[in-house]
Amino acid sequence: MINLIATIVLGIASLGLAEAQNNQVMNTLNMTQEWDKTFPQSEKVNHSKVCFTNRYGITLAADMYVPKDVAGPLPAIAVCGPFGAVKEQAAGLYAQTLAERGFLTIAFDPSYTGESGGEPRYVVSPDINTEDFSAAVDFLVTNDRVDPERVGILGICGWGGLAINAAAADPRIKATVASTMYDMSRVNSNGYFDADDSAEARNALRKKLAAQRTEDFRNGFQKPGGGVPDELPADAPQFFKDYFAYYKTPRGYHPRSLNSNQGRNATEAIPFINFPLMSRADEIENAVLIIHGEKAHSRYFGEDAYKKLKGDNKKLMIIPGASHCDLYDNLSVIPFDAIEDFFTTYLK
Repeated sequence: MINLIATIVLGIASLGLAEAQNNQVMNTLNMTQEWDKTFPQSEKVNHSKVCFTNRYGITLAADMYVPKDVAGPLPAIAVCGPFGAVKEQAAGLYAQTLAERGFLTIAFDPSYTGESGGEPRYVVSPDINTEDFSAAVDFLVTNDRVDPERVGILGICGWGGLAINAAAADPRIKATVASTMYDMSRVNSNGYFDADDSAEARNALRKKLAAQRTEDFRNGFQKPGGGVPDELPADAPQFFKDYFAYYKTPRGYHPRSLNSNQGRNATEAIPFINFPLMSRADEIENAVLIIHGEKAHSRYFGEDAYKKLKGDNKKLMIIPGASHCDLYDNLSVIPFDAIEDFFTTYLK
């Protein structure tokens, strides 16, 4: 009996220590507690700040959305993207909306970005950023309010491609949605529409990036690559105008968003050139849904990724008339009914 009491007391003390450590980490990250999203707060869900650490030791900041008056354990979804955005933008909107529909969700900032940790700031890594999704799964499958066998992920834009890579690496991910996805490896190594898909073009890019590395080392800091510009060029293509309409206006601007401000560092392409994100997509056994707009400039990324997938639990959904950025925040266009049905079907 004495040993049992001691064990219980030790367990309670450990829980208190874990909570204290979590609070200390959150304070270290300087996570804002005010509502600073680009979308209104829902009265149907409870919102809180949480954090978790990936296997590289980087602590990630997240917003957790829990449906009110719904008994657990719940199916859960981790959301991230677009590439260069923060959780206060499209990812948070997706997460909150899915929480309204009965899922426990988190929208997280990737490593080196937003309120998450990692130094130097604003760098990217296909490996570490894929790991960020699995770290979010670590957090969810060990949460008492979550059914660990019913966890999925959702990636938007460049994080759609990273979500597919994560699904190929982590079988705990039972269902994956890639919305208006980019294949960041393909676009960085081949250019848009594969216009620069040659060794000659890639070697020219490598030389440019190598020269930038030398300059960065001499200067002692990494040069920002620049986000969406404050003024649109007269000859800007339509998809660039769409980015401007989201990131540089009150609709989607956020002070921590890289795309809204200085961008990621100028050498961000380096790790993606030799890192094919879709290389194991054909080995994903669990369910995948790819959603794209009919008029999206990025549509070919989703369609070609879908061709790599195997099995009868894979689906491609094309939204009539929709552009790439329509699927960031246009609630009349984003097919939340279909997304809910997909997760309900496969997170069971």
